[in-house]
Amino acid sequence: MLVDSHAHLDSSKYDDDREAMLARAFHAGVRTILSIGIGDGPETMQQASELALAYRGRTDVPVIYASAGIHPHEAQLADDAAFAKLDTLLQQPEVIACGEIGLDYYYDHSPREQQQSVFRTQMEIAAARKKPIIIHCRPSDRSTNAWDETLALIEEEWKPKGLGGILHCFTGEWEHARRALDCGFLISFAGNMTYPKAQPIRDVAAMAPLDGVLVETDAPFLAPTPNRGQRNEPAWVSLTAAKLGEVKNISPEEAALRTTQNFHRFFGIAVPAGE
Repeated sequence: MLVDSHAHLDSSKYDDDREAMLARAFHAGVRTILSIGIGDGPETMQQASELALAYRGRTDVPVIYASAGIHPHEAQLADDAAFAKLDTLLQQPEVIACGEIGLDYYYDHSPREQQQSVFRTQMEIAAARKKPIIIHCRPSDRSTNAWDETLALIEEEWKPKGLGGILHCFTGEWEHARRALDCGFLISFAGNMTYPKAQPIRDVAAMAPLDGVLVETDAPFLAPTPNRGQRNEPAWVSLTAAKLGEVKNISPEEAALRTTQNFHRFFGIAVPAGE
């Protein structure tokens, strides 16, 4: 059985076949999905939680949990109303994390100082609601600047809270992963770890402790090999789990089991029947 620890189920790319997409995931052994609640910006960050509620109680699709957060791309849209909305969402039982939040210096859609300020504020809100955080981090070309600053902020502002989190779609260096693990984080690997030029990511996965890793799709983005270039979907998290198993010298089934256990242990939620 599998957990997709990071998917954008509310993406408009699924509007024509969302039900069928979730059924395919269930058929592929995916029993839990964390639906990331950033929407297209603060005005739609509630869509993930709405999906989780819409599919609650279904036994033919995965169990869906949600997060809520303001992506660094939209940091310039974060105002008092957006922060209040985030605080309200984090009080909902189906919303189990704050994210994805962090820094993105690759696109710089929002000024970097503003990204840092919004990141800090969201950590404060998440801490008040005792919810872990899901980190988005993308540095500028040929640099670790965003990773360095993200880990520094986590160590300074978040580690003392003892709530941990997830480094989503990890692309940093081992030192960044090690520091995050020391702060109580899990390291999540996406479909890009299957790409031919992703050996640095696989090297980190090989060094990371098996009880400290997750797998994800980041669907609809980053479809794993051999589906690269297509619209990604949660059913394909099995391909990333298989690559993780290869890197860790364990079977795909063991990789699926261990990452599933890690997710449910971290969030303190029950494993669905049949896992």
